[in-house]
Amino acid sequence: MKIKKLIEKGENQNLEFKESLGVKNEIGKTISAFTNTSGGTILIGVSDDSRIIGVDIGRKTVEDLANWVKENTDPQIYPDIKVHRVDDKDVVEISVKESDGKPVFFKNHAFQRVGKTNQRISVSRLRELAKQERKRLHWDERICEEATPEDIDEEKVRWFLERARYERGLDINPDIPFREALERLDLTKNARLTNAAVLLFGKNPQKFFLQAETRCGRFKGTKPIKPFIDMKVFRGSIIDQVDAAEDFVLRHISMAAWIEPGKMERQERWEYPPDAIREAIVNAICHRDYEVSSNIQVRIFDDRIEIWGCGPLPEPLTVEDLKRKHRSILRNPLIGKCFFLIRFIEQWGTGTNDMIDICLEWGLPEPLFEDIAGGLVVTFKKFHLPEDIEKFGLNEKQRKAIEFVKQHGKITLGEFKKLYPDVAERTLRKYLEDLVKLELIKAIGEKRGRKYTLK
Repeated sequence: MKIKKLIEKGENQNLEFKESLGVKNEIGKTISAFTNTSGGTILIGVSDDSRIIGVDIGRKTVEDLANWVKENTDPQIYPDIKVHRVDDKDVVEISVKESDGKPVFFKNHAFQRVGKTNQRISVSRLRELAKQERKRLHWDERICEEATPEDIDEEKVRWFLERARYERGLDINPDIPFREALERLDLTKNARLTNAAVLLFGKNPQKFFLQAETRCGRFKGTKPIKPFIDMKVFRGSIIDQVDAAEDFVLRHISMAAWIEPGKMERQERWEYPPDAIREAIVNAICHRDYEVSSNIQVRIFDDRIEIWGCGPLPEPLTVEDLKRKHRSILRNPLIGKCFFLIRFIEQWGTGTNDMIDICLEWGLPEPLFEDIAGGLVVTFKKFHLPEDIEKFGLNEKQRKAIEFVKQHGKITLGEFKKLYPDVAERTLRKYLEDLVKLELIKAIGEKRGRKYTLK
């Protein structure tokens, strides 16, 4: 019998005996040590001197043990646990492989296997392992250990191939077997599914990654406090989450409508630019750190929209870099590649610059980029006029100019002139410049072609 032969070998670099399930912490340390070294097997119900003692097995013993290991390891380890009947006694076999994501911690400490012992890894060794890991595989390139091809939605793969062919001319026939398609997209490794494949095309990605969801809320007022006006948690594939989150935002922001002189059709405009909002949502989902247990959040308030990502910017990017030209650095290169193929991103590092330009063109302030509690937060703000605006003594034409800017995002001298064709151009310009001096609006651009937006 396989187990008896293992026991006869005695404890070694890749094999350890434990007498009972009561020494869980010791079991956890050994799992950490095996995963950080070359893998191994733990036999529970066997004494140090290779005697078969056996353990009591209940209905949920194996399930509870697997969950306990998963909850106490970081990154989470999914051990292979089996129960064997040996000499009329139950022996539990726990097998773990060397991890692709070293170092693996057990209760905030990492261990390595040295001979037949588990030794705590030094800080310098941890740095070395982390450095090696950065040079190896990104998280989205690693194998999703428990996933099988049955977990993939073939229709989602086919839709993706058709979209990618249309958007980028991808030369993969949408009708080929989905496994071949995933292989050609580099979404499999050694014929097994990567984390990226599961997130992009999984029937239920949250079965493997609970944190891979987008939480959207519409708050009443300007603070993140209950009650919600509306709240939704979007799960499923990360491609579907992009569209669902954008739709949620559009359901909860206003659209202005007006008739322009000389035009038959009604003009419409969202209070925030949808393209900029979508760009921020896509960036958050594409570039998030999926090893962080929190989820993407989209928070809508009366005066702003906040989009909370997960994890800091990829090194060496800083918040200040986002406001100027910068390189595209992908934390999740496989996800980024697939988002590029369906034109969710461009991979030129221009996404945040585009968001700034779109907001300014819309007549809104630049979006605010902040690092809050180790995560990137993007905030889109409305302009805010003082509640006591009456104290400024504005005339009827200046109030009309401000209302026009609130509705259209900006006003030019030419647009102001259309509202008051009988008033001298220099008078109208003075009215606008006076509003600038009062810091109620601001001027953008040179004198010719200058436009005015709310401050």
